[in-house]
Amino acid sequence: MRRIPTCVLSDAGPPRVGDGHAVDRYVEIGSLTKALTGTLLARLAQAGTVGLDDPVERWLPAPPGTGVTLLGLARHTSGLPRLPPRVGRRDPYAAFDRAELLRLVRGLDTLVVRPPGDEEYSNLGYAVLGAALAAAGGAGYGDLLDAYVLRPLEITEVTARPPAGRRLTAPGLLPGTRRRPWTMDGAILPAGGLWATPRAVADLVVQLLVERRLGEPAVSWQTAGALRWHNGATGDASVFAGATADGRWVVVHRLGGRPEDTDRTAIRLIAP
Repeated sequence: MRRIPTCVLSDAGPPRVGDGHAVDRYVEIGSLTKALTGTLLARLAQAGTVGLDDPVERWLPAPPGTGVTLLGLARHTSGLPRLPPRVGRRDPYAAFDRAELLRLVRGLDTLVVRPPGDEEYSNLGYAVLGAALAAAGGAGYGDLLDAYVLRPLEITEVTARPPAGRRLTAPGLLPGTRRRPWTMDGAILPAGGLWATPRAVADLVVQLLVERRLGEPAVSWQTAGALRWHNGATGDASVFAGATADGRWVVVHRLGGRPEDTDRTAIRLIAP
């Protein structure tokens, strides 16, 4: 049986790592990125840079009257599909660059698969949201995230492009080899392209969900009873991060294996 590098951090005790994982190496966090993009939206709204109900055409060259708003994008109620058209399988987002995103935005009214207000989980929606925030903020997505979210929390180990010597990816089929990660530093970045060390993810969970240093948790966090959470998965990495109303929290990251098992492990640890 292949070993699955695993890292578990929680309020219940010291970190637990196994099979070559580490708390201080950068790993893909997939759609957990969305929780940070939603936090950026909230911070820009607090600063008066954007309005939550701004139509997307205020900031991007979308056709008027689609009913798609920044808040709808953050809540997955924009009606946009889960994925951009024509994604590949081996490296699905490699060709999804800013030019392709803007091409899709110009025909946004033809892409909607549900009426605005109906829920449809959408990576494409978060790519559009990130591009709109960058346009509104007058800087790149990563620069805005640093300025409005990461630096105020004094968190440094979150990035789109980690140092090569500190990246940790899933083991390959042959001994001593590693799996090649997906290319996600293009237009898809705000939806799922960030890397972070597990200890940085834990710090984010504590500061955003438990201590609430930046105010109420963003709408991008999912809720299940007293639990606020988000998970994420790429081709070979998965993560679950969450906290309960009474201050308990957990982060589980695995390299390889099924994302559903990562979720189950985390929920078992934090469930009452």
